[in-house]
Amino acid sequence: MKKDTIDELFIELQDKMDYAEPNNGHQQRFLEKLNESKGVVTLAPKKKNPWMLFLSVAASIAILLSVGLFQLNKASSIEDQVADISPEASKTQFYFANLIEQQINELNSEKSPETEKIINDTMAQLKKLQLNYTTMEQDLVNGGNSKLILSAMITNFQTRIDLLNEVMVQIENIKSIKKSNDENYTI
Repeated sequence: MKKDTIDELFIELQDKMDYAEPNNGHQQRFLEKLNESKGVVTLAPKKKNPWMLFLSVAASIAILLSVGLFQLNKASSIEDQVADISPEASKTQFYFANLIEQQINELNSEKSPETEKIINDTMAQLKKLQLNYTTMEQDLVNGGNSKLILSAMITNFQTRIDLLNEVMVQIENIKSIKKSNDENYTI
């Protein structure tokens, strides 16, 4: 039986095979030649200038800072406008905001695996109430019925405080149930 021609070819070429790594850029040169033969024109990747990278990062940071400052100024300007419309509303807002912030800190300090879901749900509800409050502030600045809007703003704060108080009671109940269960399991 005659040997396969492929086997013969490999036997003949065994000593002539090149196992060395190709030179740097071999793949790029090969692809360029391949694309030229197909009539495709490709642009070789340009070497990046390190200064351009630095400048682009610096420009991005400058844009982010300016947008942030604009948003901060916009928020403070709405608060200033609310204070101009009703100085009492501004004082009330400051008082309620501090009270709510304290309760949120207290709520976060009670976070545990047992209370995590209720705390996360509460934070989501507080965000919704804050968005509603921001809309009311904008309505007040735009010249809406100030007495009605101020009343709704106060109700919004009271709702947030009531929500936080109710959640704290539920957390205390969860803690007491856990403590009771832990005492029942100890011998």
